[in-house]
Amino acid sequence: MTPLERVTARVNRDGDVNNPLTPRQLLTLTEFFDGNNDFGSIGCNLTPPPGPERFHEVLKSIATRSDVSDVRVEITMHDDPEMWPFSATVWIITSAPPEKVAELFESSIRPDQCSVGWSDSVKYEAMTIPPGMRPIACWWD
Repeated sequence: MTPLERVTARVNRDGDVNNPLTPRQLLTLTEFFDGNNDFGSIGCNLTPPPGPERFHEVLKSIATRSDVSDVRVEITMHDDPEMWPFSATVWIITSAPPEKVAELFESSIRPDQCSVGWSDSVKYEAMTIPPGMRPIACWWD
């Protein structure tokens, strides 16, 4: 199985990820970045686009912090089976406030917005949040 076939199967395991009734998949860093060299998969609106390798480095570093229990990549869309799934949101499971989370990113890839909690209008795959932690959405426009 190729990396693209693996990630495609993962993001569609609960149904078509593009259907709003299907829970959004929250991929681990390994699941999203292993084999991903598609600059259009994350941060593609940044100038210049940093690419998945740079995002992976930064997110792995954030994941090692003592105030972070997990980092997950939300699959926002996957409408072209020949391309890597797209993400506009990364979830940092942390005890830190959104302002502090935003500061964890260098300015060239800082999210446009960091906010606390899941969106009421979106279904997500089940995820356990440890006590004292909360999900912070890091979103790029």
